[in-house]
Amino acid sequence: MRLPLLLVAAVARNGVIGADNRLLWRLPGDLRHFRARTMGRPMVMGRKTFQSIGRALPGRETIVVTRDPGFTAEGAFVAHGLDAALALAGARAEAMGADSVVIAGGGEIYAATIGRADRLAITEVALAPEGAVAFPRIDPAIWREVRREPGVRGANDEADFAFVDYERA
Repeated sequence: MRLPLLLVAAVARNGVIGADNRLLWRLPGDLRHFRARTMGRPMVMGRKTFQSIGRALPGRETIVVTRDPGFTAEGAFVAHGLDAALALAGARAEAMGADSVVIAGGGEIYAATIGRADRLAITEVALAPEGAVAFPRIDPAIWREVRREPGVRGANDEADFAFVDYERA
């Protein structure tokens, strides 16, 4: 049985998710939400995303997708193709007792997996920065919004935000 595939992303009004291998905003409230949505689950991410984070995140198993056969990532698994990464993530999810597999970026990985995804956990960020990396369009013919919760903007959050969950229609 294939576990549900959950894409987790923070997305600006214009669809931008980053530039130069970094986020374009500071939202500690969203980072807490990301932690809660990913804790105890395997996360698949691209090499650039992994390198921008700088380490494997505690409480989750990280699977890094890369074309570089010599790439290693301390504390993480490395897969040399998306299908291999998803198969490994499924096996790790079952071993961990997780209820889903998380896709955690970046843009190429989101684009390659949105067609396979079962759910989306999107933080809508009330900004429209310039950036080279975008999240794929969320087609309302395919995705149905099932939950929307305003984020509580803290003193260190640089913008308003909302947590929005989608399921495949």
